[in-house]
Amino acid sequence: MPGDTLIYAYFFIGGALLLLVLLGLVASLSFPTLDKKSKIFFISSFSILVLSIIAYIIDLFVYTNPSLAWVGKIIAFFETFLPSVLMPLLTIYVLLCTKKSIRKNAIFYINIALCVVLIALLIVTQFTDGIYYFTDENEFVRGDFYFVLIVPMLALIALNLLLIIYNRKLLDKMYFIAFLIYLIPLLIVMTLQTFISVFILIVLAISISALSMFGIIMYDQIDQYLRQQREIADQRASIKVLQMRPHFIYNTMTSIYYLCVQDPEKAQQVTLDFTTYLRKNFNAITSKEPIPFSEELEHTRAYLAVVKAQYEDNLKVEFDTPHTKFRVPPLTLQPLVENSVKYGLNIDSTEPLRVSIKTEKVDNGSVIIVSDTGPGISGDDNGEPHIALNNIRERLSLIKGTLTISPNENGGTIVSIYIPDNNK
Repeated sequence: MPGDTLIYAYFFIGGALLLLVLLGLVASLSFPTLDKKSKIFFISSFSILVLSIIAYIIDLFVYTNPSLAWVGKIIAFFETFLPSVLMPLLTIYVLLCTKKSIRKNAIFYINIALCVVLIALLIVTQFTDGIYYFTDENEFVRGDFYFVLIVPMLALIALNLLLIIYNRKLLDKMYFIAFLIYLIPLLIVMTLQTFISVFILIVLAISISALSMFGIIMYDQIDQYLRQQREIADQRASIKVLQMRPHFIYNTMTSIYYLCVQDPEKAQQVTLDFTTYLRKNFNAITSKEPIPFSEELEHTRAYLAVVKAQYEDNLKVEFDTPHTKFRVPPLTLQPLVENSVKYGLNIDSTEPLRVSIKTEKVDNGSVIIVSDTGPGISGDDNGEPHIALNNIRERLSLIKGTLTISPNENGGTIVSIYIPDNNK
């Protein structure tokens, strides 16, 4: 019989495991990223583990009390049976993960048969001393045929291990590792249990392995969730930056239509500029990395050429871009200039809209300055003009760039973009 110090240590381990498993159960119930099959599996598994650890703790209370030998027999039954129920659950979960039919899988039925055999052996044990028995002092004693009880438990673990290895190509890599972490320690301690009593290690192995598997699968599912969110964000950003006003396309095509009669050579040039503009816009959806500023400048020039063909002298553009050897997120400059034109151009005004585009090299980076003489928008404006600026600002933040807005002295708006060096 173990000493008081060892009993206290067993209580401490049991309490710690119970707390950890309860946390796993709560996490299984509350984590939104777990898919349905994973949630059901972990809730069921952790519930069984909670019952197993409670049985183990009760066993520690009655272990030293001879008058409670009958309780010890009941507890021993559940301490052996409950962990074994985890194996058919794991089989179902693996089959669901590999998208295989449960009803048509032989290993599932073998698992059920082994559990039935185990229950039968535990029932027989209550009436014989061949497998195990309790002394009058309530001490657990192995019988000559104790190994017979271990065989179906080892078979359950081994069958699941074979199932996982056989279907490894159908499993996500992280899931495959998680399943191995779950089963291998359990296989080792159950093998030891055949020769020596290591029940505390069985409880420890099952609990720690289950928590480790839960952690790995949770990490994998959270990672998948974050990837999905990033993809959704990228798609939304792409939609935002690729949005083209229907009336802009309509007006351009109408202008080309009339120019074909009035000035065929100009119509040809506008068609080429419009094609360049469209091509650059559509290419941006596949571009995940910053592009050379020269490409963004070409896109902007194509856009402005199309607009100037429509509005002629109502729009004056000045380029001062000696510095072009840096990279920017796709559709950084063009939407900025389009924003200036869209909200600054007034065909009824006697003064043309003037747009200036400048670049310069500064310490540790590059600066793009777009200024216009339109009505202006403030830095606090949350209306439609500011949506495009916020979209650009969000994409710049990914490369640690910045966008600032300030009023132009002569009316209008100045937008400055800072691009740090060495962005990729």
